[in-house]
Amino acid sequence: MLICLTASHRNASFTLLEKLSIGAPSVAPTLVSDSDFIQGAVLLATCNRFEAYLDVDDPLTAGSALAAHEVIDAVSRASGVDAGDVFDAVTVLSGDTVAEHLFSVSSGLESVVVGEDEIAGQVKRALNTARVEGTTSSALERLFQRASHTSRDVKTKTGVGGAGRSLVRLALDLAESRVTDWAQTRVLLIGTGKYARVSLTALQERGATDFTVYSPSSRVAPFAARLDIPQVFGDDLVAAVAASDVIVAASQSPVAVLTAADFTAAQTVPDAVQRRLVIDLGLPRNIDPAVSSIAGVELLDLETISLHAPIDEFASTTSARAMVDEAAAEYSAARVESEVTPAVVALRSHFFDALDAEISRARTRGDSSPETEAALRHLVGVLLHTPSVRARELARAGEGASFVGALEALFGVQPAAPAAPVAHLGGTRVAGAASGATAAPAAPVAPVSPSVPPVHPAPPREASAAS
Repeated sequence: MLICLTASHRNASFTLLEKLSIGAPSVAPTLVSDSDFIQGAVLLATCNRFEAYLDVDDPLTAGSALAAHEVIDAVSRASGVDAGDVFDAVTVLSGDTVAEHLFSVSSGLESVVVGEDEIAGQVKRALNTARVEGTTSSALERLFQRASHTSRDVKTKTGVGGAGRSLVRLALDLAESRVTDWAQTRVLLIGTGKYARVSLTALQERGATDFTVYSPSSRVAPFAARLDIPQVFGDDLVAAVAASDVIVAASQSPVAVLTAADFTAAQTVPDAVQRRLVIDLGLPRNIDPAVSSIAGVELLDLETISLHAPIDEFASTTSARAMVDEAAAEYSAARVESEVTPAVVALRSHFFDALDAEISRARTRGDSSPETEAALRHLVGVLLHTPSVRARELARAGEGASFVGALEALFGVQPAAPAAPVAHLGGTRVAGAASGATAAPAAPVAPVSPSVPPVHPAPPREASAAS
């Protein structure tokens, strides 16, 4: 069974999401190796959401609830967040709603800015991290690969995200009213990762040409050299702040890169800029929020930016959601079909084994020819076609068990028991740690202890509003 624990800008503060983004992604290996229920885990942490996708080897609600509690407890310890606060923020999804939710997330429909470009890549990297850590499973692989395919379809076949909308571009749109002429604007860029590169490109599209770059990481030198941008060193950072009209921070630093003291010191530098705009795209925050109280400094952080997310074109969003719903329905149908596959295999084996035995006896009597054998094999294939199709139809209708029962009643045939899969966890092979099967859709998971704050149902989607 697949379940998802999700906390996003819809139901959690950016302060809480910031804390979860630091420590929570590290818990996946421990969850899979230590839990009695969790067979696979993929953790997704972005600037506006934290999600844990779990493959739980227990079709019962109680087992899934225990797995959810294990995740929340582990996330709480790793992030230094009170478990009650995590419970209040998290929504737990199960069954078919997990696929629908992930497909919608990866397509950018649940983002602060609907149709943002970055989320699809973040979903892919979450799966790749799980592969490296040995925490994925065959069920999660199928889920995430289908999500990637769906996001590509939404991007190419609808107007959502057609203009390459993202948090970076939204932030710069908001900055337009504060910047008179981008060509005359001195920009200090903090960071050298993907968001920094996207920010640089978006700034250049607006006409900015005067850049300096600073990063606490060692990658700043090759980044600056490759793009021919002057590099700022630590001793010169305050002076660079003083000389900048706009500061765009997009670093992955786990601690604040610039503090209120840095801005206060910058004001004392001779010929310092008197008013500056600071755009903080980092999560965790790159800029101490206290800088907003300093005269002449205007701060746009993720929380502020999200409040200005535009309302999307209704038709494009509706079309994209229809594609997501269709993809989720097809994924669910394929999943339930796979549940009768062992029974279909058993039926085919039963027929072809009987055929092989008869052909073998005919050969010993000299009564067989290649043409006759080929005709018989073709006949058996034709006879098996209808029950194979019927099996898939019954599975989609939720009646796969009746097909399995009919096989046993008519032919004494039973599907082979699935072999316990093996996952690699930090170099250790753990039997049964990656279940490829999933159970039928289940109700949303409920907490097992009345003393623990309950998880709440998923909030309704707003098709015409930015997420």
